[in-house]
Amino acid sequence: MTAASWGLLDPAGAGASATGDDAVLRAMVDVEAALLRAWGDVLGEPLDAAAAVLDADALDRTSLVEGVSRDGVVVVALVPLLRAQLEAAGEPADRLHLGATSQDVVDSALMLVASRALASARESLLATGSALAALAAAGRRDPRAARTLARPAAPSTLGVLAAGWLDGVSSAIAALDALECPVQFGGAVGTGVRADAAAGRSGAADEVRAALAARLGLADPGRSWHTERSAALAVAHAASTVVAVLGRIGRDTTLLSRPEFGEVVLAGGGGSSAMPHKRNPVDAVALTAAAVEAPGLVATVTASASAADERPAGEWHAGWGAFRRLLALAESVSAASARLAWGMAFDAGRAAELLASSGVGSAGEVELAASDRIVDRAVARFAHVRGGDA
Repeated sequence: MTAASWGLLDPAGAGASATGDDAVLRAMVDVEAALLRAWGDVLGEPLDAAAAVLDADALDRTSLVEGVSRDGVVVVALVPLLRAQLEAAGEPADRLHLGATSQDVVDSALMLVASRALASARESLLATGSALAALAAAGRRDPRAARTLARPAAPSTLGVLAAGWLDGVSSAIAALDALECPVQFGGAVGTGVRADAAAGRSGAADEVRAALAARLGLADPGRSWHTERSAALAVAHAASTVVAVLGRIGRDTTLLSRPEFGEVVLAGGGGSSAMPHKRNPVDAVALTAAAVEAPGLVATVTASASAADERPAGEWHAGWGAFRRLLALAESVSAASARLAWGMAFDAGRAAELLASSGVGSAGEVELAASDRIVDRAVARFAHVRGGDA
């Protein structure tokens, strides 16, 4: 319905299937369905059948888009449409959205989107790391000129180059593994009193939140975080870490695959509308483009965390798009990095030529021994974060 996720001018975000408008809407419906089931868990009521009725694909997108314009948040229009689905199926609708507010649904849905997108990114990073580990091991004794400040600096090896990229991938995986995506359930002003009142006992909101987290596979934060946005910041920074470490690989491979260098050989390539002979390093370009874009998105998420009152007027809303875009970039460029790495090769002969003409000397046994050590450590670290043998 909406063109927001079409991607006509978005090579860096291509293939981010877990973050599109339909994916976010499905996540919101998943939250409402899980909330119904959570209430069933807490109250001992059979609500699984009602939850199964809720269908994101059958919702009227036009009504939802109009609702966003009218109400500033889609949940106000979403809930009546879901209630209508329940009533049409002969299921009770009084437990739908019980004790929740719009922010509970949006925040929980975006965390669900984050968990799915970053899980996809992690799988791609594992594939990238496996390719880089093989490159590092194969090139551990292939000399090249290491460069600092854009000039030849000292002898090194192609294996050390790949090991550096691999260390970044391992760091990104570690950042994702340390991340928690928490559910949100605080009610109108974050106190959960309406959930307590609906259940007729104090503390029921905590029970519902815990059950909701379990149903969605999200973390239970033990609190409401409506205006305490460190959880959103943590996700944004983890996603930006993924993008940044891959951006480095994009920059390096774009440079080193130039004909005047030629140390890196890339498979395939994109075409040019004006120069049919060209094969452009499209995946490397996408990695670089994402790394250029991501810092501004992190800044927006950070600024939106300065939230006032129990729900801010604008700051929360400003963070949605930047948050989702960071997830889209992390998912998309992780997939691009796997394609790039598995299609990449080193030209050891060309690297040796460049070293010989650089004036920095040759790679002796000391340099090669250091290369062995660095490669072995990088490969072992990747094996550790992957949870197996590299």
